[in-house]
Amino acid sequence: MRARWAGPGRAAFLWLVVAASAMAAAPTVSLPELRSLLAAGRARLIDVRSREEVAEGTIPGALNIPMSELESALRMEPAAFRAAYSAEKPKLEEENLIFFCQTGKRGSQAMQLARSLGYRGARNYAGAYKEWFQKGGFHPPEPT
Repeated sequence: MRARWAGPGRAAFLWLVVAASAMAAAPTVSLPELRSLLAAGRARLIDVRSREEVAEGTIPGALNIPMSELESALRMEPAAFRAAYSAEKPKLEEENLIFFCQTGKRGSQAMQLARSLGYRGARNYAGAYKEWFQKGGFHPPEPT
């Protein structure tokens, strides 16, 4: 006869297993994958840093929606979104809706928020702008 493990210890253990599985399955994008997706035109980037941070530089083609505005932006009607951000609102079914910030924390929060609102293809570029800049992923402007 096999003994069953019960009690609060079992619940805590199961919670840790679920949390670890969720973290392991977190949809993240690496720098090489991001470069490949961008080269193929298969990624939509959203920079969730503040406008002041973005003024210092961003990944080319990224749309800036500060984290403080993200939930309301993703809940907007398409016409209101277009008026506010001069861009088309992401569709719930977009495959590679990639969020990023400076170091990864806000990007991860943004991805989780978007997924909770039904954006199934929401992902996080975990290396964030810091990695993009440090590893030469940026394209400096041409001299004038």
